[in-house]
Amino acid sequence: MPEGKLLWEPGEDVLRDSKMARFVRARGFQDYHELWRWSVEDLDGFWRSIWTEYEVGPEPDRVLADSTMPDAEWCPGVELNYAEYLLSRARSGTAAIAHATESSPLAELGWDELRDSVARCSAGLRRLGVGKGDRVAAYMPNVPETVIAFLATASIGAVWSSCAPEFGAPTVIDRFAQIEPKVLIATEGYRYGGKDFDRRPRVKEIEEAIPSLEHTVLVPSGWEELLSEPAELEFERVPFDHPLWVLYSSGTTGLPKAIVQGQGGILLEHLKKANLHSDLSEADRFFWYTTTGWMMWNFLVAGLLAGATIVLYDGQPDPQRMWDFAREAGVTSFGTSAGFIGACMKAEVEPSPWPGLRAIGSTGSPLPPEGFDWIYDRFPGVWLYSTSGGTDLCTAFVGACPILPVYAGELQARSLGAAVEAWDEQGNPRIDEVGELVITRPMPSMPLYFWNDPDGERYRSSYFDTYPGIWRHGDWIKITERGSAVIYGRSDSTINRGGVRMGTSEIYSAVEGVGGVLDSLVVDVEEQMLLFVVLRDGAQLDDELVGAIRKRVREHCSPRHVPDEIVVIDEVPRTLSNKKLEVPVKKILMGGDPESAVSRDSLANPAALDPFVERAGGLSRST
Repeated sequence: MPEGKLLWEPGEDVLRDSKMARFVRARGFQDYHELWRWSVEDLDGFWRSIWTEYEVGPEPDRVLADSTMPDAEWCPGVELNYAEYLLSRARSGTAAIAHATESSPLAELGWDELRDSVARCSAGLRRLGVGKGDRVAAYMPNVPETVIAFLATASIGAVWSSCAPEFGAPTVIDRFAQIEPKVLIATEGYRYGGKDFDRRPRVKEIEEAIPSLEHTVLVPSGWEELLSEPAELEFERVPFDHPLWVLYSSGTTGLPKAIVQGQGGILLEHLKKANLHSDLSEADRFFWYTTTGWMMWNFLVAGLLAGATIVLYDGQPDPQRMWDFAREAGVTSFGTSAGFIGACMKAEVEPSPWPGLRAIGSTGSPLPPEGFDWIYDRFPGVWLYSTSGGTDLCTAFVGACPILPVYAGELQARSLGAAVEAWDEQGNPRIDEVGELVITRPMPSMPLYFWNDPDGERYRSSYFDTYPGIWRHGDWIKITERGSAVIYGRSDSTINRGGVRMGTSEIYSAVEGVGGVLDSLVVDVEEQMLLFVVLRDGAQLDDELVGAIRKRVREHCSPRHVPDEIVVIDEVPRTLSNKKLEVPVKKILMGGDPESAVSRDSLANPAALDPFVERAGGLSRST
C-alpha cells in the first residue's frame, strides 16, 4: 500500500459529538488546524482553557510565567494533587479497572473499591514512614495493586517509580538506586509465556544493593497487611511542579536518565491527551498492552482521568490471545504497538471487529503502510491512529485526532500545545522534508529535572545542545502539507522492544561481560534486533557462546532484548572520537545510501563499515 492513501474519515456523529469537535466549536475555530495553531501561539490561553474545561481547580493567576526552555515555569503558587483529581472522577457502582493475567481470569475492580484500597494503601505507606517527597519504588507487573500503590503514593505527595519484573536486577538497581527509595513494593512472581517466574531472589539482590530501602512489601504476601487498616482518603496538596514520578529513558552512555515529571504538568497534559486526542469518556473501556516499565502504563492509568474503565493485561502478547482478550473485556479503545501488528501479520491471525470497538492505537515505533492496510482489511470502520511521543514528556506530541482523516503510514496531526517542527541542520523548519523532530515552545509535562543532575547539565545536553533553547527529541520526522506527519524512527540509539525501552549501553554492558566477546554493536532493524560481536582471540561463535550471550542479556537487561541474530565482525565501526556508529549502521541496513549515512572521513577505520554495506543488499528498505 502506498504511503498517503486515504483510509478512513470521521463520521458525522464524531464531527458533531466528539470532545475534540465540541472543543473546536467552543473556542470559535473552523477546524482542528486553526485550533492547533492557536494552541502553540497562545500557550497561556490554551492551557488555561484545558484547566477550566476540566475543572482542575481555582483558575491560576498565571499559567505560563516563564516560557524559556529548559526553565519554563508553570502555574506558580498553585497547589493540587493528581490522585485527588483522578479519584474525584469516581462513579459509584461502576468498574474502574478490568484486569487479567496469564494465571488469572478477567475480573473487575469498582471505583468504590479503588477509592477504599487507595485510602488503605496510603495509610499503610504512612505507617512505614512515607511522607511528602519520599520515593516509593515498584517492581511490579501490570495489575490493580500497582495502580493502587501509585495513586496512594501520589496522594501523599511522595514520588513514584516503577520497573517491570522481567527487568534483570542490575537494570533495576541502575534505575532505583539513583532515586534512593524508602519503600519497595515488589511481586513475588508472575507468569509469562506459560512459565512461572520467581522474583524473590532478584528482590533480595535489589534490597542488598539499595541501602536507602527501609521496607519491602511483597505482593501478594505482604499486600493484605499494608492495606489492613480502614482509612479515609487524605490528599497532600503540593505545588504544581512537585514531582509525581520518575521515569527512565536510557541513553547510549552512562546510567539511564532519571526523568522527574510534575504533578500539575502531567495532570494538564494527560487531561488533554485522554479527553481530546483519545476521545475517552465514561462509556469507554481503554486498553493498552504495556508493562509497568514503559510510559504507556502511566498513560493507561490516565484513562481514569476521563472517567473511562482502564483494562489491564499482564502476560505474553500472543497475537490471537490479545484480540480475544480485548473482545472478552469489551474494549472500546485498543492500544498496541507496531511490533504487535507486525507479529499478527506474520502469524496470519484473523481477528474481527466486535460490538463497541471504535479505535485502535499504535505506538512504540513507526507503523508502516502495510500495517495500516492489515488493520483496515479486518476493522474497516475503526479509527486507527498511529502515535509518537516519548518517555521524556510522558505523552504523544504527534498522533491521534478523532476529527481528521487517516492516511496510510501517517500520523494524523501535531498534538495541541505541541509546537512540533521538522528542522534541518541549520535550524530551518521544513515541510514535506525529513528533519529533526523539535519542539519550539514548552509543554507542561517536560521534565522538571533529572535526578542527581543538580546543575542541569545532563538535562540540557540531552535535548538542548543541538539547537539552544529548542527541544531536539531524537526522532526523524516529516510534516506534510496537510499537517499530518511521518516518523522515520529514532535519530539516537535507544531500542524499544515490545514496550520495554533499553539503552544500547546497557546491552553492551551485558554482552561484553561474556567471556570471549571483545566488542559489540546492536541495532534494531525491521523489528529484528541484530547483535554484531567482535570475538577475542581463540573464541568461536558456537552454540555455547551464543547461549551465554542470550542468557546474560535476558538476565541483565530483559528477555525482550535477547538478540534475534548474532553476527561475528572483525571490528565495530567507530568515529574518530571513539563513538560506535549505531545510527549510521541502522540507516545503511535499512537501505539508506552509505555515503549519505556517514562521512567515511569521520571514521577511525572506514573499512569497518564495509560488512554492513554488503549485508544491506539482503534487507528491504524500511518505511
